[in-house]
Amino acid sequence: MAVQNVPDFLNPQNYVNRELSWIEFNHRVLEEARDKTLPLFERLKFLSITSSNLDEFFMVRVASLKDQVHAKYTKPDIAGLTPEEQLDKISKRAHKLVNVQYSTYNRSLLPALSQNGLNILDGYEDLTEEQAEYADRYFKENVYPVLTPMAVDPSRPFPLVRNKSLNIAALLKKKTKGKELEFAMVQVPSVLPRIIELPVTVHEDGKETHNVILLEEIIEKNIPSLFLNYDIIAAHPFRIMRNADLTIDEDEANDLLEEIQKQLKRRQWGEVIRLEIEEKIDKRLLKILKKELAVSSEDIFEINGPLDLTFLMKMYGMPGFDHLKNQPHTPQPAPELMNEDDIFTNIRKGDILLHHPYETFDPVVEFVRTAAKDPQVLAIKQTLYRVSGHSPIIAALAEAAENGKQVSVLVELKARFDEENNIIWAKKLEKAGCHVIYGLLGLKTHSKITLVVRREEDGIRRYVHLGTGNYNDSTAKLYTDCGMFTCNPLYGEDATAVFNMLSGYSEPLSWNCLAVAPLRLRETMLRRIRREKENAEKGRKAHIIAKMNSLCDKEIIAALYEASCAGVTIQLIIRGICCLRAGAPGLSENISVRSIVGNFLEHSRIFYFENNGAPKLFMGSADWMPRNLDKRVEIVFPVESEEVKEKVMHILEVQLADNVKAHILQPDGSYEKPDRRGKTQVNSQNQFCKEAARSAVMERKKADTIGRGTFIPVESQEVEDWK
Repeated sequence: MAVQNVPDFLNPQNYVNRELSWIEFNHRVLEEARDKTLPLFERLKFLSITSSNLDEFFMVRVASLKDQVHAKYTKPDIAGLTPEEQLDKISKRAHKLVNVQYSTYNRSLLPALSQNGLNILDGYEDLTEEQAEYADRYFKENVYPVLTPMAVDPSRPFPLVRNKSLNIAALLKKKTKGKELEFAMVQVPSVLPRIIELPVTVHEDGKETHNVILLEEIIEKNIPSLFLNYDIIAAHPFRIMRNADLTIDEDEANDLLEEIQKQLKRRQWGEVIRLEIEEKIDKRLLKILKKELAVSSEDIFEINGPLDLTFLMKMYGMPGFDHLKNQPHTPQPAPELMNEDDIFTNIRKGDILLHHPYETFDPVVEFVRTAAKDPQVLAIKQTLYRVSGHSPIIAALAEAAENGKQVSVLVELKARFDEENNIIWAKKLEKAGCHVIYGLLGLKTHSKITLVVRREEDGIRRYVHLGTGNYNDSTAKLYTDCGMFTCNPLYGEDATAVFNMLSGYSEPLSWNCLAVAPLRLRETMLRRIRREKENAEKGRKAHIIAKMNSLCDKEIIAALYEASCAGVTIQLIIRGICCLRAGAPGLSENISVRSIVGNFLEHSRIFYFENNGAPKLFMGSADWMPRNLDKRVEIVFPVESEEVKEKVMHILEVQLADNVKAHILQPDGSYEKPDRRGKTQVNSQNQFCKEAARSAVMERKKADTIGRGTFIPVESQEVEDWK
């Protein structure tokens, strides 16, 4: 009897490199900037996002790989590539990406802006006499006093260039003697606006054109006034990216707070890992920069256009161009909370699902605020990973402590690029009398959980909020996330166990319902996937739907491959990194992967398992990545309420039907838009906006019918479609 060929599920050829998959994701974001069906200013926004994404990618991911090369670390990754091989492939792909960015900017966006009454002027040669005079006067009055020209000579060494700062490098020659060239530079001050508005052009037909020029162009033109005794031979902007990956030896750090503060200062002066220069830069100038910054040729990006396209996000905010933007969505109230009852009464009626940003984040803030003031509330406990600049939740927690309540807050100091912000908040909370936990040794706390302990007539009751996103009222308007309120005692017991574990190192002997990383989340997910495989092998119902930000865990992917080969239908909705190969014959024929890139950033994590007709549904804070499963405190929680289950399933079904903003992963690793010919267009994000508005309108009508309470007005334009 012939032995069947069993695929090698762990073979590196069956996996995609994580970093290359991320670049592919940023290409999908860039496609939105190239999509001419989108309003023009939305396209500007997406181009800006690709630029800021790339900055972070280099500062963290590329930096980490360079550290590995320096340490002579040669172990291959999930796809069989060494750190050196990864850097080589990343460099080639990143250069291609940047070329497409600037092709989009120069050939598509600039002409479209001009047609719509906004000129971004490239230099003084494009200015009228009036505009040039205005720019020179602006320089003299506003810019010149702020600048610090820095010359380089035997007594003045090459200056330290700050990470991400925009600078102008110049070659100078003394007017009085010799032919020797000298180097100098000046930093473009970040304290001044980069976009300078020039006098408006009024055309014969009465139409107006707004004109802007970038600050560095004005400085470059006026640079002779900074070096009066010199002739300017050449002057060009440049920008560097440094290693910003924090390396903290937590075992050696007696005080984590102090160590992180120390490391944050070093972030400005890490190894240079990327140099951006003007395409037409003087070769002599480039030679100096390359030598002094110790940058290799493959890390130099020659740019055909303005450096650092993140300025386009500032341009997005310019007044007078609202007609070139999407109509903003107003987050709607959740129907379950549109009454006069307080938040605790409403939660007692049954579990409540919130779907952000379609539904407002306000109830989460109100939950903490009400608890802070309620005399019956004894304790509030919360984990904080990223919060907003003026966080109402922080203010409420501080108020609760001042009101004599027991307040425990875990503030994650290692939240990347939010470390400084979180240190400030942690100190403020401590000052108010909160018990603050500064994260755990060797682990990031990424879970989203709030526990309120309240004394009631029938005894102590625990109210819990669990979510997929941060307790950040600002990003809750931009990120799609789910949150659930419950007072189910099983969740309450587990929530107490989580906080006892965080504050006192006590792991519970068993859990009622929560799957917590790094304790048992990996095991739970693998067990669920394998159960679906076994059900398929026995001819039972088997189906997996999973939505997340990233998938790159080898053990999980191998289990998915096995399940696919057993006949399990697997539908994955993965916004960003995906190291799995979809639709590969004999390996993943039953696996489809889609990525949705739209107006909001997809951030919720939802996991569905058919379980032979008794479906299990989970939500939580964890992606299927090694860091989430093994190196972070994460919570994935079951959805038990039938009503909430129905709503969560609807979210998955609509996203699986999306054929406007979805990109489908192909067997070769590329992504393609689905064929919409002859099909009704489904834009999942737009549909959720409309559904939230319709639900709010219907609830208002219901309230009006029975003469109950007041209602927050619906401001979204989308409602018109439902009247």
